[in-house]
Parts: sequence; structure tokens; C-alpha cells
Amino acid sequence: MELTKLMDHIQIMDVKNHEQLEITGLAYNSRKVEAGQVFVCVRGFKADGHRFAGQAVENGAVALVVEEFIEDLNVPQYKVESGRFALAALADAFYAHPTSKLKTIGITATNGKTSTSFMTNAILENHGLKTGLMGTVVVKIGDYAEPSELTTPESLDLQRFFAQMVDAEVTHATMEVSSSALELNRVGCVDFDIVTLNNISREHIDLHNSFENYFEHKSSLIRHAGEDKVAILNLDDEFSASLIDKTKATVITIGVENQTADVICRDLDLSTGRANFIVEITRDLVTEDIVIPKQQFNIELSTPGFHSVYNSMVSIVIGLLCEVPVETIQKSLYEFVGVERRFEIIFEDDYKIIDDHFANSGNIDITLGTLEKMDFNRISLVYAIRGDRGVTVNKENAEAIARWAPRLGIHEVVATLSRSHVTQKDVVSDAELAVFKEVMDQAGIHVHLYEELPAAIEHSLKEVAEGDLLLLGGCQGMDFGAKIALEQLEAIRPDMDKKKLFQPLEKRVAGNS
Repeated sequence: MELTKLMDHIQIMDVKNHEQLEITGLAYNSRKVEAGQVFVCVRGFKADGHRFAGQAVENGAVALVVEEFIEDLNVPQYKVESGRFALAALADAFYAHPTSKLKTIGITATNGKTSTSFMTNAILENHGLKTGLMGTVVVKIGDYAEPSELTTPESLDLQRFFAQMVDAEVTHATMEVSSSALELNRVGCVDFDIVTLNNISREHIDLHNSFENYFEHKSSLIRHAGEDKVAILNLDDEFSASLIDKTKATVITIGVENQTADVICRDLDLSTGRANFIVEITRDLVTEDIVIPKQQFNIELSTPGFHSVYNSMVSIVIGLLCEVPVETIQKSLYEFVGVERRFEIIFEDDYKIIDDHFANSGNIDITLGTLEKMDFNRISLVYAIRGDRGVTVNKENAEAIARWAPRLGIHEVVATLSRSHVTQKDVVSDAELAVFKEVMDQAGIHVHLYEELPAAIEHSLKEVAEGDLLLLGGCQGMDFGAKIALEQLEAIRPDMDKKKLFQPLEKRVAGNS
């Protein structure tokens, strides 16, 4: 592409060393620059791209996009207000606006983004559509998949993935959209057709400085949607519901408790842990592209948990908007077995073991709220305290556990620091441990504290009995929990069918090394 034509897509404040050039691509990482590329200087939290512009030129960059001119570099420099915003616009232009050629679905929430994205992808695939998927676990382009590095890739990588989808003849792309990606403009210039915000609770507050900022960035996916788009909002969540009149998009509402929504859940049965319910579309849903008639139909989920009901409601509406028949949606959700570590039943015999992400207080409320609807004798909770997320998040997590404890008959918690099973960025601080113990003490809940994860799980496995439920709850500190629990079970019960026992680990990414 000719350099000046590319630069027409951004607002240039000033130019230095102007020159007509053919360029081969874009880069924001100086170590990955290739000959003939434009290097965009992006200011990050820990590093400033301007510091690496010289290295980028040495590695082959022929032009720079900067927020301030850099002396002694005799290549064209284009001064902009924000390198990050410029990167998003340039990437979109360089790859010829790929999302305008796709049905692009943006899914955000504090909890459930991954599961909802995978559910949605399953529905679309079973309809015979060629799909793309981007999220926490994987980047999928048609039949090709690779592990994800970030919930939302940087804007340049993102547009490259979308362009690869177009080249692979993908028609529908589903994407998890994180709050940090919205704040950092990684999804700038992505042309979303369907957007959804299912729930909001406290998470990543340190990044956004306050809950208000977090909600501001999270909600921008909905607020910035255009008139020809569709926004799916959850009336049971006050923050999601508050956006109904804050968007130009056509709004479709869902509700489980709030029965005034456009799409409601009726006759919910969660006695086995896996939901069975009726979906009722209470009115004809009219968008620019389709009319979804008023109707009702049964849904049976294989993924356990109350939260799965909300996730499925969103994916059902997306499926209908993409003209997927009800029968295909029903079959897809019945066959969909879930995403790892999201209320995942890893053992189900004389007692159950459930492995859950337990990321924040909202997630904990949903998980423990689901358990309240299930049949069991006693709950044993092994909890990995969340490291390096600050005192506030850990206090709120502990308060959520304490709030549910009397309703679930929990009088003690087995807690672990998972010292040998976390990286440096997830180590529990003294202050985080102290606030957890303080809340537990105030609630009268006895804590069995273990430095190491295997010892904590061993404690609980020795006490679990027929009809009980053992919950492995925690984020990074519990990633290895399922593997450790099943290995200990194998030692306790050597006659068990080994293939059946370890089946939940077969496609595991987290904690399976």
C-alpha cells in the first residue's frame, strides 16, 4: 500500500521528512518489525513505543507514527494525537476493513464471556456456517485454531485475524470483548453487528481505577453501537438494563427473574445442576434484517449452572438473529458440554466434584446461587485465594462466600495459597491473605489454610462422603486443581476406569501440563 494513501485514514497533526513510499505492513512491537513496515509508537502502561523507534528503524521500519517527533531518525514521521487510536484505524484500513465483510458479534460481561462465545459459535457452526472465534481460550479461524494470548488482541493483531477470516471465507465471527480492550481502543474500528452486555460486577478495578470507569468502558460497546446494529441486554442486571435508552441500536432484552423482557425464561428446573426451561419470545422482534416471531420452545442444557441459563439466553437470541432454526439451537445447546473451569463437573459418581473459575464476587454469587438450587448432602469448599488482585477484590470475594455460607451450610473453608502452582504475577500477598481471614473470622467460618494446593485438596477428599459436593473454587491458583483432585482420586480408588476418570482433562488447556 502507498504510504500517503494509508495515512489518509487518520488525522495527521504534522509531518516530518515526508516521502512517497510503498509500505509492506504495520508494527507496534519494535522486535517484530519487518522491512518496509510502518512502526506505530504506542504509549503503554509499562513501556513507551517512542523509546523503541530507533530499534524499529534499524529492524527495517521505513516510517513512524508518533505523538511527538523523534530527533535523529531520518524517516517519514506522522504526528498524531494518540498512537493507540491511530494503530486501530490504520490496521483496519491496511486490511481493507475486514469486519465490514463479516457478521461480527461482540460479547462483553464481567462473567460468562467465554462460555457465551463458545455457545454462540457452536450454534452457528451447527447451522453449517463457517465461523471465527476470538477469546480467552482460543483464536479460531474456520478449521484452524491457536491458543489466545490476551482476552482481546492488540488492534493490529485483531484486524489481521479478521482479515484471515475473510480470506478463509468465514462469514460469522464471535468475539469476547474485555473492558481493557475497550479502554485501550483495541476494538476501535471493529464493525460489530450484534453486541451484548450480560452482567457487570467488580473486576479489573485496579486497571480502571474505579468501578465507574470500569462500567464506562464496558458499556461503551453498547453505547457506541449504531442504528443498524442490535444490542442484547439483560433486565436482571441493573447495569445492563440501564443501557436500554443509551444506545442507537435496536435493543432486545432477556430476563430470567424479570418477566417483562422480550425473551424470558420460564419453568426453570435446576434440580440436577443442569437447566431445563422454556424460552418465550413475548413479542415479534423486528430488526433491519429479520423479524423473529413471538413463540416459545424448550431448552435443555448440558452445561451446569444457573449462569449457563443467562449465557444460553444470549446465545439463543444471537442464533435467532443469524437465522438459525430453533431445532438447531436446541440441539446445539444440548450437545454443548461447556468451557473448562466454568462450573465444570469433573467427577460425578457417589459424590460430585465441580471446578469453577470463581474470579470475582459476581461470579461467586452465580456459582453458589446455582449450588443452592441443587440436591446434595453437604458442600466442601476448597478455595484458592486470588493473588495480586488487591485487597478490595479479595475482601469482596470473601464477603460473597460468607454471605452464602449459612444458606449452603458451609461452616468451614479449606483455603490455599497455591504457592507452587502460580506464577509471580498471581502470588497472594500478606494483605490479601489477611483480609480474607478477617472476613472469615467475622462470619464465624473456620479456615483450614494450606500453603500448597495438593494438601488442601487432599484434606477435602478425605472428608467427602456419598451425596456430597466438593467445589474447587479459584482463578489461577486453582488451575491445577482438577488434575490434582483426579490424580488423588485415582490413588484412593485404583480400580476406577482410568480413561473415564481423566476424560475431563483430555482437552484441557489450564493446569494440564
